[in-house]
Amino acid sequence: MFPIRDINPTRIFPLLTLALIAANVAVFFALQPFTDEAESEEFFYEYAAIACELQTGDPLDLSEIQEARCEEDSSSPVFPDKNVYVAGLVSMFLHGGIAHLGFNMWSLWIFGNNVEEAFGRVGYLAMYLLTGVVATLGFVALNLDSTVPLVGASGAIAGVMGAYLVLFPTHRIMTIVFFYLTAVPAAFFLAIWFLLQFSVAGAETNVAWEAHVFGFLAGVAITLPLRPLLLRRTAEAQRPVATGPFFGR
Repeated sequence: MFPIRDINPTRIFPLLTLALIAANVAVFFALQPFTDEAESEEFFYEYAAIACELQTGDPLDLSEIQEARCEEDSSSPVFPDKNVYVAGLVSMFLHGGIAHLGFNMWSLWIFGNNVEEAFGRVGYLAMYLLTGVVATLGFVALNLDSTVPLVGASGAIAGVMGAYLVLFPTHRIMTIVFFYLTAVPAAFFLAIWFLLQFSVAGAETNVAWEAHVFGFLAGVAITLPLRPLLLRRTAEAQRPVATGPFFGR
């Protein structure tokens, strides 16, 4: 399934969603050395979140990188000035390739504008960053000894998708399914997407399915208790504006 758009208009200009997309695109094209595989790999080890580092609090040394093993004490870190905790946030704006970036940003555009309208810009940003952090921590918890850099906005975007499920389960998502364009309820689309994450569990892939799952569940958990308030905010934002000579319009 590939989402094309949702049938869920907003009355706001999705400034923050566009800003997040712009930030991710700018980081990829302006800062990441994405055309050279060796340089790209070195860049990720220097700036991206790594489960082993977040567990031990120390940057990896050369033997840990070369042998893909995690040790409690790094004798001679390759990047001694790396702040492994800041890297957990930086990773949310790094991507493994143009396709990775493109699909993530497309998903953020489809689901983000409505969630931004419901949460408001400050609440939306807080929710986005928090679910991204939870996604990273969830991956770390299940991969404590991993020395592979974790990159991508997928965990935070999964949080946005979880929030969308809670807020707008019956709204339709225009989706390509086996070469046919059809409108499916958001609850159906997002449930299928969530279950598909487990299909790569245990497989040798570059998909951090654990981050997707934890991010999505965090988005659901944050949004559920706030649902009545957020839907009321959305209804007020979409209420028709009075026009005419008596209203100065």
